[in-house]
Amino acid sequence: MIAKRFALTGALALLSAPFAFGQSTLPSNPLQPQSSYTGSVPAGKPTPEVIKLSFIDALERGLKQNLGALLATNGIEAAQGEKWKKLGDVLPNLTTDTTETAEQVNLAQTGFTKISVPGFSFSSVNPIVGPFGYFDTRAYLSVPLFNLNAWNSARSAEQSVRASQHSYKDARELVILVVGYNYLQTISAASRVETVEAQVKTAEALSNQAADQLKAGTSPAIDSLRARVEFQTRQQQLISARNDYEKQRIAFARTIGLPPGQAFELTEKIPYDPQPPVTVDEALQRAYTMRADYLSAESQMHAAELARRAASAEYYPTLSFDGNYGVGGPMPDRTHGSFEVMGSLKVPIFQGGKTHGDVLQADSNLANSRAQLANLKSQIDQDVRDALFDVQSATDQVTVARSNLDLASQTLDQARDRFSAGVTDNIEVVQAQDALAAANESLISSLFNYNVARISLARSEGIAETGVMQYLKGRADATKDGN
Repeated sequence: MIAKRFALTGALALLSAPFAFGQSTLPSNPLQPQSSYTGSVPAGKPTPEVIKLSFIDALERGLKQNLGALLATNGIEAAQGEKWKKLGDVLPNLTTDTTETAEQVNLAQTGFTKISVPGFSFSSVNPIVGPFGYFDTRAYLSVPLFNLNAWNSARSAEQSVRASQHSYKDARELVILVVGYNYLQTISAASRVETVEAQVKTAEALSNQAADQLKAGTSPAIDSLRARVEFQTRQQQLISARNDYEKQRIAFARTIGLPPGQAFELTEKIPYDPQPPVTVDEALQRAYTMRADYLSAESQMHAAELARRAASAEYYPTLSFDGNYGVGGPMPDRTHGSFEVMGSLKVPIFQGGKTHGDVLQADSNLANSRAQLANLKSQIDQDVRDALFDVQSATDQVTVARSNLDLASQTLDQARDRFSAGVTDNIEVVQAQDALAAANESLISSLFNYNVARISLARSEGIAETGVMQYLKGRADATKDGN
């Protein structure tokens, strides 16, 4: 469970890393391909109709079908099973046993007839005894009255259950992060396809314009060739963008458990809704209270402390009560009651170093748990600060990217007008097209990074599931009101 907690923290650290703005390629998925959170258990079979998925729909599906969340659920059951095993050592045990026996004995087989007794000969005795039978039914009760080792072991197992429950909540937080990331990746890839399609149309129009001017003798052949190269370059980019988009759709469907081959459509565009700034102190206070992985680490440390007490308690005596009561006789209808009561006090004197070894192991586990908790607290501080920096940086980048896109659009319009008027060749047009493409990519990347930073901030504060859901529902309500 501890290794799992740090795997989740590592994935969060990757998501919280500084984003690269203005790149022309799709941002790489920070989660390793072998991570259970990139997989799922598909629900049902593919249907002919196209499923429409909003952001909230995708998150709800992911919370139900994502493999990471399902495995975390199994972890709770395993911890509860271990707890009940430990409770069996501190709770009374009551069992019953009913027997009906039929038996025949050969005294010669046991050597009894060879015994020499003065004045008596066994040769005249029939060595076959029986058949005979007897019946017995009895209830056995065992009550541990004093056993500090078993009691502390049971309490330690209870803390482990709490740690598993917190780990499950943390797993749901990470599912929100993964599904949100992939949803944003998918709609960003769709936006890139739309942008490149528009660029292809523009490049085609400019190529046709250059070809017409070449025929009219108002433009040299180099302008037509340059425009043709630009058009085909945009076509190549469109092929690549569509390929990236389809692959991203498959990866997204895997994270939320859609049946393989199921047709679906994402209903949302890249959202942008600037939120009031959050101070570092507010975010950290919320994180130390709400972060499920931190609460899980605390429970694991408490479990290690109780396990240490349980190991030390092996030096102490144990006191138990055992008894039974039942009826027995040669036949079920000819029985008589009988009972046995016994109190047992066991005092450990020498156990060959076993207790000392258990204490040393428990000390080591406790020291590790405390060190991991301290490290995680420091990691949370880093996560929160990194996420706040990313949100602010992404907000500024969106503002600049929007302004840059507007300027690049104006530059392309003016370059086309100058080329049409014969004032300049189409080098300016091609350069303006490249600048506009870069501006579009920068805006898409900035919006994507802003939303990922928002989700990462909620994750670092331990409120990803509630915070992201409320944010999305608020946007949906605002959209309805606006309509």
